This record gives sequence, C-alpha cells and structure tokens, in this order.
Amino acid sequence: MAHHGAPPSDLAALSSTDPALSQLRCTIVAASWHTQVMDGLIAGALRAAEAAGITPRVVRVPGSFELPVAAQAAAAGSDAVVALGVVVRGGTPHFDYVCSAATDGLNRVALDSGVPVGFGLLTCDDDAQALDRAGLPGSREDKGYEACEAALVTALRLRDLIATSSPTGA
Repeated sequence: MAHHGAPPSDLAALSSTDPALSQLRCTIVAASWHTQVMDGLIAGALRAAEAAGITPRVVRVPGSFELPVAAQAAAAGSDAVVALGVVVRGGTPHFDYVCSAATDGLNRVALDSGVPVGFGLLTCDDDAQALDRAGLPGSREDKGYEACEAALVTALRLRDLIATSSPTGA
C-alpha cells in the first residue's frame, strides 16, 4: 500500500516557520541508469529543494553502486545529501549485491559523516514498479521528493539537537 503511514509533507510551510531551512547546503547525487526513472527522481528532489528555498548541487555518477563514494565526497561540503538511483531485479544475483552495497554504503556515509543522506534508491522487481515510484505523471509515489525532504528535515533536526546539547546552547 503506497504511502501507508507516511507523515504529511509541507516543506513550504516549514520553510516559512524555520528560515534556517533555506540556508542548508544540499547535494543530490544521482545514478545514470534508467534515464526515465532517474529524470523523475531528480525532478522530484529538485521540487522538494525548491519548496524549501534551496538550490542544490546535482552530481551524476554512472550507477547506484557509485552512490556511496559520491555521497561521501558530497557530505564534506553539505548539510544534507540526497542519493538517487534505481536497481531493477534481473536473473542474476547482481541485483542483491548492488542493492546491499549501495544501501550499506549510504548508511555508513550518514553515520560516519553525521550528514543526513536521503535514501532515494529504488530497488524494484520490474520497470513498472520503478516508474510507479519515480514521481512522473501517473506515478503513485514521488520518492525523489520524499528522499530530499527527509534529508533536509533531518539536517534541521540535527542542528536543533546539537544546539540544545551544547553547554552554551549555541
């Protein structure tokens, strides 16, 4: 069931109540395979960034396997990173290896750097599932938007946590 239990989204409203949102530095790292799906994911992430008042940097890499190393480099100069890719199951174990390596690598980047990484890696059984999540006209979901929103909101919350946990509150 799509969006079952998902929280409401309103980056524009958050932007008007928390001006720090528009000051965040955001980098989108995106794979190149499956052009139509990737174009939709990137467009969704850009819509989320625009709703937040941010102009992100977009970096393209060859495939989803390369997302973690690009996200790691991007984290060094960003408050939030959005990783976008798609892996479609085939007839070999390649799908499992790429999905696992990309997922584990992106998690490690976030934990090691302390910079949130929005997880926009679609892992689908077929092309139809990927298209349905790509944020294209007729798609039921917009995972690019959701990944960007998650990274940006988490970056704000981390700033709040750090500010309230410091002895001076600054």
